[in-house]
Amino acid sequence: MKVAVFSAKRYDRELLAAANAEAGHELNFFDDLLEPSTVVLATGCGAVCVFVNDVLDAEVLAALAAGGTRLVALRCTGFNNVDLKAAAAHGVRVVRVTEYSPYSVAEHAVALILALRRKIHRAYNRTRDGNFELDGLLGADLHGCTVGVIGTGKIGRVFARIMSGFGCELIGYDKFESPDFEQMGGRYVPLRELAARSDIVSLHCPLTPDTYYLVDAEALALAKPGAILINTSRGGLVDTEAVIASLKSGQLGALGIDVYEQESDLFFQDLSSSIIPDDVIQRLVSFPNVIVTGHQAFFTREAVGTICATTIASISDYAAGRRLAHEVHAGG
Repeated sequence: MKVAVFSAKRYDRELLAAANAEAGHELNFFDDLLEPSTVVLATGCGAVCVFVNDVLDAEVLAALAAGGTRLVALRCTGFNNVDLKAAAAHGVRVVRVTEYSPYSVAEHAVALILALRRKIHRAYNRTRDGNFELDGLLGADLHGCTVGVIGTGKIGRVFARIMSGFGCELIGYDKFESPDFEQMGGRYVPLRELAARSDIVSLHCPLTPDTYYLVDAEALALAKPGAILINTSRGGLVDTEAVIASLKSGQLGALGIDVYEQESDLFFQDLSSSIIPDDVIQRLVSFPNVIVTGHQAFFTREAVGTICATTIASISDYAAGRRLAHEVHAGG
């Protein structure tokens, strides 16, 4: 099957090609994002393989269908960038990677917490300049902290188990409560109580209309003074302007993010020699108590290997007319 692979970095090319070795699909790699101006590149391809920042709105899906594309294969778990109703209307089926390594994202969230709690990022910069002074690097134990886990699916539960190992108290919030979370000592509470009681809040929920700006000015006003906020899920869960205001007032003690609402214009590219016009991200990285990573939480050998294998398997299943185990439908 002929497949147009968009947003293809070097590692995508290598690992997808390896996963495709036996399947034998014709993979055409493009560095470009899929968007209205680039959709013509997919003409004649039965499938497109896309990532988190590719645009699959009604306009793009109509153009894909007109060019002969009948399958969208997301090499990620989230599908908030796809207009599923439009896809169905144009006869385009959508598959995703329902799971890979839950440890990759959970461990990255913990790494952000440890770096912020112990000011490791600041110490790293100091010692590289020969400064071994400890003043300003006073940290705090994780043991005894209350950790609020918003979203207790597979990743959230792995994260909770790790934090439990540090001796933290676990409280959670999720529309669908998990017995596994409760068995490890977690307790579900209303969102307002979680915000007020947590020393650390970590987001592990999908981006939906119900969770958009879940963390807004109101939620931040309820937060325990000095709390740490971690987001390794989706940028739209957080009102970044409200977070900046909370950081400036001192209400929010620190922020660690691997995702950003406007990341499509920034992430997965080298802008080190450019003037970045995004004033919001520029303000964020100027804070000494903020760590931003560029959507790398998923980026482990184990996780990316599974993502590529699952994606190629879904394309093969579609080409062979088999059931699509990882298909996404409009309405859930």
